[in-house]
Amino acid sequence: MAENPLHPALFRKDAIAEDTAKLNDAIVGLMTPMPEWWNIGPDVTREARRQGRGPFPAPVLSPRARTETIAGRDGNDITLRIIEPRQVNGVYLHIHGGGWVLGSSDQQDPMLEHIADNAHLAVVSVEYRLAPEHPYPAGPDDCEFAAAWLVKNALSRFGTEKLTIGGESAGAHLSAVTLLRMRDRYGYTGFRGANLVYGAYDLSMTPSQRAFGNRRLVLRTIDMQQFYNAFLPTITERRVPDISPLYADLAGLCPALFSVGTQDALVDDTLFMYARWIAAGNEAELAVYPGGAHGFTLFPNRQAEEAAARAEAFLRAVTG
Repeated sequence: MAENPLHPALFRKDAIAEDTAKLNDAIVGLMTPMPEWWNIGPDVTREARRQGRGPFPAPVLSPRARTETIAGRDGNDITLRIIEPRQVNGVYLHIHGGGWVLGSSDQQDPMLEHIADNAHLAVVSVEYRLAPEHPYPAGPDDCEFAAAWLVKNALSRFGTEKLTIGGESAGAHLSAVTLLRMRDRYGYTGFRGANLVYGAYDLSMTPSQRAFGNRRLVLRTIDMQQFYNAFLPTITERRVPDISPLYADLAGLCPALFSVGTQDALVDDTLFMYARWIAAGNEAELAVYPGGAHGFTLFPNRQAEEAAARAEAFLRAVTG
């Protein structure tokens, strides 16, 4: 019998390593006095993140990165940030996180360099439009157009048609939405794999989102509510599949690796989506990290290293 990735021991308090608990306490201590982005404005918060004033380290830009601009659905320009390894076996379409409001394609270059070099993938990260300035469907439209551009141009630009996709948090949500749009709007089901890291898949809020409370461990219940209201300011029916992919017909999608920590407000989203992915007849893996907070892969810690190694192994396997 295969090992059960949902073993109850993973979710017990005694499964949380001391270093993980200390990291979580440090994050809470750092974040608790910080102003809320919806009070000071998204622009101020974006600039603070860029300078490393907040929970995440200041971004380290890769000298290897280059950019390319493509046209979007609304006549807007979409910037693609590209990092290539010496040996290219496939392409990884990366979609960054940040609650559809924060983040950018150049704020995780070291992680993308590791994926490029260790999984032998040309990484293409999408600079999609952010809310509240550009609410739904602007961000999903940009990710869809980036995917469609890759389907058309990957062979000529990178010498391969092996495509993968993935992202963290809102980026995992947008990755799932993009896979569904490519299937339904283009008839394309050629992605080899999806690396979906602590994503939000039910924007009407799963039980773990509603029950998380106010401990400021990166993502609280109120944070999700504020992000959703910025992304969907006029939309109250949030179980539409293009908004909440948990409710979509998931048939015919690629193998996926779902990763989440047990102290993440979005833990239910990953557990539910993993189950529905398999129930739709797709291959899926689940990686659960005891005590892992939302965004744990973005901090220097042992679990982040384990998650990176597993994701890279998954991406190598599906493009091998």
